[in-house]
Amino acid sequence: MEEKRTSIFENGLIWFGAGVSIAEILTGTYLAPLGFGKGLLAIVLGHVIGCIMLFLAGVIGGKARRSAMETVKMSFGQKGSLLFSVLNVLQLVGWTAIMIYDGALAADGVISTGRWVWCLVIGVLIILWILIGITNLGKVNVVAMTALFILTLILCKVIFFGGGAVGVASDESMTFGAAVELSVAMPLSWLPLISDYTREAKEPVKATAVSAVTYGIVSSWMYVIGMGAAIYTGEYDIAQIMVKAGLGIAGLLIIVFSTVTTTFLDAYSAGISSESIVSVWNGKYIAVIVTVIGTIGAIIYPMDNITDFLYLIGSVFAPMIAIQIADFFLLKKDASSRTVNIPNMAVWVIGFVVYRFLMHVDMPVGNTLPDMLITIILCLIVDRCTKKDVQG
Repeated sequence: MEEKRTSIFENGLIWFGAGVSIAEILTGTYLAPLGFGKGLLAIVLGHVIGCIMLFLAGVIGGKARRSAMETVKMSFGQKGSLLFSVLNVLQLVGWTAIMIYDGALAADGVISTGRWVWCLVIGVLIILWILIGITNLGKVNVVAMTALFILTLILCKVIFFGGGAVGVASDESMTFGAAVELSVAMPLSWLPLISDYTREAKEPVKATAVSAVTYGIVSSWMYVIGMGAAIYTGEYDIAQIMVKAGLGIAGLLIIVFSTVTTTFLDAYSAGISSESIVSVWNGKYIAVIVTVIGTIGAIIYPMDNITDFLYLIGSVFAPMIAIQIADFFLLKKDASSRTVNIPNMAVWVIGFVVYRFLMHVDMPVGNTLPDMLITIILCLIVDRCTKKDVQG
């Protein structure tokens, strides 16, 4: 039986859903100290950098017809890729918990029933999304995305055209480079996931392009909503903005469904990545388990500031994908048959350390792009040196 492939439109819908999220709106509020003009420039620049990387990562999986963590084997070998699969599952469990926590907190701000109740509601809906399955979500996603699109337009109208703006004076608490890095961080967090979806596409390169562009535009829009809310209403709590705007149930729907459509991707990909660790595991059932763990985590632990978490993800996965880009597009190498690709593992360690160092250096383009460029150049140098050793 022929495997069902997703269309370009379906891929676009999936990544529209990934972009519409409370976490992205909340991250946008951190940029308010820059003021609207500089903040907008940081958001756009960060997303252009992040989404180019997202596109390249998606093309690797789409062309190779492999999941994200299966493509990692092409650069790091069969056993070498296990480190990234485990780290990816852990970060996805973390994301699942953070997303459910943020969604439940915001929903409870609109209709107060206790945060744990909303954690359970969102958790159950995510499990329903997982059980429907990625290739069967077409019609469900069309309805959900249309509703979210209309509701976010209403939210924009309330924030930017509602009148009575208080205005927030710009200050020096956030540098431009740090703002760019926070804008790169969200697309970067999807790098270890995108191939899980592009591998299913009928036309992988086109589908990846549409996915990256759609996500980039929608994610930037969410950041702008968050930043605009903080600047023009003086309010950093998105639930309170919706309550003050009289959105009520409509606001609640934005919160719950945006959380479900984004977190579903995290849980689903955790399941797919787990198959790379233990091949006999069923990804769909693991995704359900991840959602349950995430829901419990969201009920038990407070997760109000995720900036350190975002930077940790960047330091792990930016050099990883840089090595994959170098191998796939520049060196045309495939180390899938090897146990561990030691030179690439060494380059990744250096890339990780360089990222952590660059976090303390303020650069206008953030630290992800310089780190990835340094890692790619290192890859090319190591390849040249190892070839000389073999020839010598």
